Amino acid sequence: MIDSRFIDLHVHSTKSDGTYSPTELVDYAMEKGLSAFALTDHDCVDGVEEALAYASELGEGAPEVIPGIELSTEYQGKDVHIVGLYIDIHCPAIETHLKEFVHSREVRNEKMCESLRGIGMDITYEKLKDTFPDAVITRAHYARYMLEHGYIKSMNEAFERYIGDHSPHFFPREKVTPVQAVKLILDAGGIPVLAHPVLYRMSDARLEELLSLLKDAGLQALEAIYSTYSPSEERQMRRLAEKYELLISGGSDFHGSNKPGLDLATGYGKLYIPYEVLKKIKEDTKGKIV
Repeated sequence: MIDSRFIDLHVHSTKSDGTYSPTELVDYAMEKGLSAFALTDHDCVDGVEEALAYASELGEGAPEVIPGIELSTEYQGKDVHIVGLYIDIHCPAIETHLKEFVHSREVRNEKMCESLRGIGMDITYEKLKDTFPDAVITRAHYARYMLEHGYIKSMNEAFERYIGDHSPHFFPREKVTPVQAVKLILDAGGIPVLAHPVLYRMSDARLEELLSLLKDAGLQALEAIYSTYSPSEERQMRRLAEKYELLISGGSDFHGSNKPGLDLATGYGKLYIPYEVLKKIKEDTKGKIV
């Protein structure tokens, strides 16, 4: 009998840069018919307990909520993201890292706000926090703030003119390496996954160099199914996963209205991640995951 269940292992809430609260995500996952989804907020686990508690309260029929995180790292000048699935959100190593991360992001945000005020924008870090309470402030929040205050005409304009990687008002913060992120997730009892490798626009040789490095560090999976992949890109990622003996993961990278047109579970309309992907992850971690 064919298992028709489906999942989404890369989802964001209002606790980072999504527009659905953790509770709303559980409801929406039920509406979409998902059997499971992973809450993988950027450098933040603040929404996990809320989602778990609400799903438990709903009882039978609620989707499985997988505790997760998406860690921001840097590799040879590129942003590289490592997703952690089934992490222990109370692991001391995770808690220490996130405290350090919060401090470095606060320093970066103060610098960016000061720079934007220098060109006439009425923006402070305090105003951003007041506008987006309980969220980890990211560049998506800057873009939305600028849009709501009439400084730009679209979210994309914010990145193109003001806060993109090479713009005059962007200040990078200190980041961990992908190897450090993999080890951190392993320390927290989780499954480290290289997120959306295609998006890094690396040469084949450079990507394989990264995969080899991370495999040696304990990487266990690769995001081979993703909202923006073409069929040929998905095939390439599946081949790489097989070559490096990695499990396959998949996710929409849902952010609500912060990524217009990209929906939970279905991405831009053609995404489908079968439950078999999660079943294989559970089986191959040899009973580590309950």
